[in-house]
Amino acid sequence: MTSRRIATLMVHTSPLDQAGVGDAGGMNIYVTEAAQNMASQGVAVDIFTRRTNHDVADVVEVSPGVRVIQLNVGAVDGVTKEQLPALIPALTERFSEELKKYRYDVIHSHYWISGKVAIPVAKELAIPLVHTMHTMARVKNLNLAEGEVPEPMIRVQGETQVVAAADALIANTDAEAASLVSLYEACPDNVSVVSPGVNLKAFTPGAGRAAARDRLAMDKNAYIITFVGRIQPHKGPEVLIRAVAEMVTHSKHLRPKLIVNIMGGASGANQSEVERLKELTAWLGIDDVVRFAPPCPRVELPDWYRAADLVCVPSYSESFGLVALEAQACGTPVVATAIGGLRTAVADGISGVLVDGHDPRAWSSVLARLLQEPQRRVLLSLGAVEHASHFGWDATSRGTLDIYDRVISARIDAAKNIG
Repeated sequence: MTSRRIATLMVHTSPLDQAGVGDAGGMNIYVTEAAQNMASQGVAVDIFTRRTNHDVADVVEVSPGVRVIQLNVGAVDGVTKEQLPALIPALTERFSEELKKYRYDVIHSHYWISGKVAIPVAKELAIPLVHTMHTMARVKNLNLAEGEVPEPMIRVQGETQVVAAADALIANTDAEAASLVSLYEACPDNVSVVSPGVNLKAFTPGAGRAAARDRLAMDKNAYIITFVGRIQPHKGPEVLIRAVAEMVTHSKHLRPKLIVNIMGGASGANQSEVERLKELTAWLGIDDVVRFAPPCPRVELPDWYRAADLVCVPSYSESFGLVALEAQACGTPVVATAIGGLRTAVADGISGVLVDGHDPRAWSSVLARLLQEPQRRVLLSLGAVEHASHFGWDATSRGTLDIYDRVISARIDAAKNIG
C-alpha cells in the first residue's frame, strides 16, 4: 500500500477552515483526520479544494503525506454553496489539469458538488471514483426544521448522478447505507459502511470537569449544558433554547445555577441566524442563562466538552454527529435527537439519551431530569468514554483503504478481461 496516492476532493469547504463557521463542519474534520491516519500508513493524500482565502498558498502541507491544493476557480470571496453548481464545469477542468501532474490511484469525493466535479475527471483519466455523501437532500427534505427551505432539485439530481457513477459509495452508518439504496437506488454491492471516528488522543476526560471549568473561568457549581455546531435551523439550536425556557418555568430551582452555552458561527445562507436566536432568547426572558460564543480553536474544544454536564445535539438529520462522539470521548453524556447517524453515535441509556422528535417540552423534561440525577450522569459519563473508545480514526482510515484496494483491484481485473 506504500505507493498509493489518493486525490481527495471537497470543493465547497476547505479542510483549513475553522469548523463551526460557514459551511465548515464535521466533514472538514473527517477528511483531515482520515487523511492524516492514511498518511501514517504510507499513503499520500492530496486534498483539493476551491480557493476561498487570498492568504493561503496554492499548496499547503498539513502534515507529512497530506497536502491541501487550491483550485483557483471563481471569485475568492462571496461565492455561496448555492452558487457553486454554476462553477462545476470550470472546477472539473481545473481538477483534471491538477490530476495530470501525478499518478493517482483513486479519486475520493466528498459531498455531491465534489462528486459532480469528479465524475468526468475519473472517466477521462480512468481512475476509480469513491464518494461519501455526508448529507443527502432527500433525507434532509424528509426532516426539515420549521420554516427551513428544502434542498433544491438540482442537488437531488446531482446526488442521483453521483450514486450511479461512483465505483463505491461510503456511508457513515447502516441507516445512511439504507437511504442510499432506498432513496437513490444505489446498488447494495457498491455501498460500504465506514464509521467516522474521534481523535482519542485529543478528546479525553483529561483532568476532569472541575479543572476544565477552572481553565475556562466557569462556575464549578453550575449546571452547564452546551451546544457546539454551525448555527443553522437544521442543527436545532432553537430546540435547545425553547427547551431551556420550558425548563426554567417548570423547574425554577435550576435557574440560578444554569448556564447554557451555544457555541458556533453563522452558516451558509443563514447569516442572521445568530442574531435571530439572541433576540428569541431575550424575548423568552432567558438571556441571563443562555450565552453565545464563537467557535473556538480545535485544541481548546475538549475543555468546553469536559466543562459541560450535558452536550446537546438536537439536529433534524445527521449523517453521523461528530460533536456527539467528541463530547462522549471527553466523558460528557450527550442528549441527541433519535435520528439518522445519532442513533449510532449515541448509545441510548448508556452514553447519553436519545429524544424522539423536537418538542421543546420533551427535551426540557429529559434535560431537567438528568440535571437532577447526578449519579445517573456519572454512570452515563463512564458509558460515554467506553462507547466513544470504539470509534478511533485509525479504524476509519483502515476501512476506507480497504475500499480503495477493492475498487483498484476491480478496475485492474476489468482491464484484464477486456484485454
